[in-house]
Amino acid sequence: MQRYVVQRLILLIPVLFVISVLVFSLMHLIPGDPAQVILGFENTDPLQLAAVRRDLGLDRPVYVQYGRWLGRVLSGNLGTSVRTGRPIGTLMGEALPFTLELAVYAIALAVLIAIPVGTLAGTTSSRLADGAMQTLTLLGLSLPAFWVGAMLILLFSVHLRWFPVLTYPGLAEAPLANLRGFFLPALTLAVPNAAAIARMVRASLVAVRREEYVKVARAKGLSEPVVVRRHMLKNALIPVVTLVGIVAGYLLGGSIVVEQVFAIPGVGRMGLQAIVQRDYPVLQAVVLIVTALFVLVNLLVDLFYVFLDPRIRYA
Repeated sequence: MQRYVVQRLILLIPVLFVISVLVFSLMHLIPGDPAQVILGFENTDPLQLAAVRRDLGLDRPVYVQYGRWLGRVLSGNLGTSVRTGRPIGTLMGEALPFTLELAVYAIALAVLIAIPVGTLAGTTSSRLADGAMQTLTLLGLSLPAFWVGAMLILLFSVHLRWFPVLTYPGLAEAPLANLRGFFLPALTLAVPNAAAIARMVRASLVAVRREEYVKVARAKGLSEPVVVRRHMLKNALIPVVTLVGIVAGYLLGGSIVVEQVFAIPGVGRMGLQAIVQRDYPVLQAVVLIVTALFVLVNLLVDLFYVFLDPRIRYA
């Protein structure tokens, strides 16, 4: 097990290297000039532009810029923002907790919704109930996140005033206020992901209930809830865990729309601003951190398989 974990962590190094090269190259292909963004588009003085480019190192070849950036990263320095001049490590330390909290709340809500819905759809003998569940999950997958978020804000924050909006106090300082503040954005992210997970739970249970050990359990006189809980659900969750891991990784870097709608100062919003402002160092850091977290989440998912199925062993 330890050898497998070490191998996976070592594999992270070439993955991060390739991703960083791709992002660095693509950023320099995007039209626009960071120096012009810093000075303002009304300022077209070529001498000032040349001075800013020289200060930022943008007058050097791309491979030289990448080499300097990589050297700083390997020494533990993510660099500074070309837009604000602040250390990127500080910016990341401020933004990452918001994204992590949002992702944890969203995946928890998605699982809490998806497991009962998928289990009911996968074990019911009623075609009407099964069809209704599948229709609801398809609807959840079809609704765009920005529309869901806007509707939730209008209903629960503007009209009913049950939840605050644009307020995200720290979890340690005000736990209840923190949960209330993150509930609507987490629910917005949870809706499509709960639908996808519920469909996977249903499909897995439909496949598992045809297995011989399930038929034997029923033949022994066990009640249907006991058969589902002890013999079906645990085995059906193995492929579901894979999907949950992918969803969790996506939520760490793919919550840009929701962070923008709810004005959450997270990593996704910081990455979007870096693209708009041509802040290359910030975007590189965002991509690296999100990629590393995605790989680590999937490693934890692989290790969780051992708990679900003791027959699984990693050499």
